[in-house]
Amino acid sequence: MMSEISAVEAREHDREPSAIADFGIDTTPVTVGEAIRGYVAGLRAGEIGSLPALLGLVVLVVLFSALSDVFLSLNNIANLLAQGAGQTVIAMGIVYVLLLGEIDLSAGTASGVAGAVLAMHYVDNGNLVSGMGHTVFFVFVALLVLAAVLAALLRLWAGTAVSLLGLAITLIGFHADPWIEMLLAVCVGTAIGCITGFLIARIGMPSFVVTLALFLTWQGAILQLIGDGGVLGISSSHVLDQVANGNLPVLWSWVLYVVAGGGWAVLTVGGHFRRRAQGLVTTPTALVLVRAGAVLVLAGVATALLTVNRSPSPMIRIAGVPYVVPIVLVLLVIGSYVLDRTAYGRHLYAIGGNAEAARRAGIDVTRLRASVFIICSATAAVGAIIYSSKVGSVDPQAGGLNTLLFAVGAAVIGGTSLFGGRGRVSDAVIGGAVLAVVSNGLGLLRQPAAVVSIVTGLVLLLAASVDAVSRRRSATAAR
Repeated sequence: MMSEISAVEAREHDREPSAIADFGIDTTPVTVGEAIRGYVAGLRAGEIGSLPALLGLVVLVVLFSALSDVFLSLNNIANLLAQGAGQTVIAMGIVYVLLLGEIDLSAGTASGVAGAVLAMHYVDNGNLVSGMGHTVFFVFVALLVLAAVLAALLRLWAGTAVSLLGLAITLIGFHADPWIEMLLAVCVGTAIGCITGFLIARIGMPSFVVTLALFLTWQGAILQLIGDGGVLGISSSHVLDQVANGNLPVLWSWVLYVVAGGGWAVLTVGGHFRRRAQGLVTTPTALVLVRAGAVLVLAGVATALLTVNRSPSPMIRIAGVPYVVPIVLVLLVIGSYVLDRTAYGRHLYAIGGNAEAARRAGIDVTRLRASVFIICSATAAVGAIIYSSKVGSVDPQAGGLNTLLFAVGAAVIGGTSLFGGRGRVSDAVIGGAVLAVVSNGLGLLRQPAAVVSIVTGLVLLLAASVDAVSRRRSATAAR
């Protein structure tokens, strides 16, 4: 008996060095050289993240700057930010769906429905019965009620509350007010997400089939609301027009720089030193300071340029950071916090990596699968507000095929994997910038729409190929 105990103690003693080595990775300082070598090793193993998109963005900017004298003009840069903001915001919501290895083909037309309801509420002074007709109005109300009920069955109480809020706005009949219209659009997008999420997560239907069917359904709904060839104008509303076409005052532009840029730098550097104080391993201080300084310098230069008067007319002054920038930043900060710092975000990554393992670990897979479609459709409604503001109207093509494909393309090009388990909200912003630069640059070069589509498709194909190759390398490295 004593010999058996001695043998066990000996085995435990043999394990101690390896255990210490395992925990040592959390406490052993890392030098700059080791950090760089580790990053390069990660790239070779397929952990490339958004690097290809960033490099591609730099190449595109240099290329179009050389081919067009207008591309880097202040006026074009400001227009570039507004042109791609709507699709970028929709892509930010699609990232959540892609993280689970799912797809939402109805996100574009869902945003179109939200935009159509927004425009109709504004044009008809809040009287949706008059704009829709009694039959369509009752169907619309029934769908809001259904969405609230389905969200309650899934125990997604936020979806229930927002759907009921949209129902209240619809039934009370508030007079036209841009803030009410924008809130109603988000409520409609949320309700659509509740229906989509229930069909996929609770009923168990494939997301491709459900969202393809809803893509066609919502496209028909837009035609029903607006009419074939009809247009609902919203440019007469100063607030709605300014969402995508207005600019912050110069002072508030610098306030945004201090709050966003300075706040990010303080959190990054502060978090670094907190980890060091706790004896945990972290990125070398020099690299953290260089990264924070680079972001502050780039953001400062961009703010300084955008606060210069860029109006071609001496009678009009146009200066300041476009309003779409803080809108995208707010969504980026919220989305990044949710995915990086909350249990909800960690559970999404777990489900995307292995849904069955996540279920056995106690994660409510059904509820979380439904929630990502609600987030996607609600975010798509925000995108609808932006692109409707940019063009000043909503037509039957709102949220059409190109809107969806460009939004999905932005997420994938930025580095979000189509296979699930890998991606960040910032990927959509980077990918959206790539697509916006391609569209804007080719437009300045007077290239036809055919060329724009071909180039965009090739860029997306390249991004998907990089994703597949990197995932295969990761799997090989893991073995």
